[in-house]
Amino acid sequence: MDLSSLEKKIKVNFKNKDLLIKSLTHKSFDKENNNEKIEFLGDRVLGLVMAKKLLEIYPNEKEGILDKKFAALVNKKTCLLIAKKINLQKYILTFNVKNKKSAIIEDKVLSDSCEALIGSIYLDKGFSVVEKFILDLWSDHIKDSINTHIDAKTKLQEFSLKKFKKLPIYKLISNTGPRHKPLFKVGVKLINTKLYLGEGKSKKDAEQNAAIECLKNIKKI
Repeated sequence: MDLSSLEKKIKVNFKNKDLLIKSLTHKSFDKENNNEKIEFLGDRVLGLVMAKKLLEIYPNEKEGILDKKFAALVNKKTCLLIAKKINLQKYILTFNVKNKKSAIIEDKVLSDSCEALIGSIYLDKGFSVVEKFILDLWSDHIKDSINTHIDAKTKLQEFSLKKFKKLPIYKLISNTGPRHKPLFKVGVKLINTKLYLGEGKSKKDAEQNAAIECLKNIKKI
């Protein structure tokens, strides 16, 4: 597989090409020699780079705010955006590619592969190169971190703790749809409230949407 166009795009020329290929190999393509362990490493490298950068940019910020900024920069959604930015889907080896079918790469596979790519750059080139790679691609997201968005679940938790001294109670209502495209329904309630429902493609998204519905009715509580 010719990965020179990817190397040119990310401005990293690998010494060990097999390591790069491994970082792009999903377990559905090769159960033994895939990117799962490199993804594990890449996730930690990304976290270290971002934690270091946030401390440099916001030396006087409170830990709680830094944590929210950090979470927004290293989550799967941001990794997915980065992966799409460099057209990583063109290079990932999956079961579909192996069987010469239309290569539809799921979002999770794409974001995981982005982390695996980070891990492979670290192993092949060291920390300074992978740090530059991350900071270059994440530059817009780092700039946006000044306006950290506090998600609905966090807002609801803060409200519930302040008013009732209790955490919101989340309950999984249902998990339907095919395995590759599930639909979760989750309910959330506070002390003495009804159950507010939310749906999403993941349990986390469903919880966020349920929290949004609950927040809409906070004034009535």
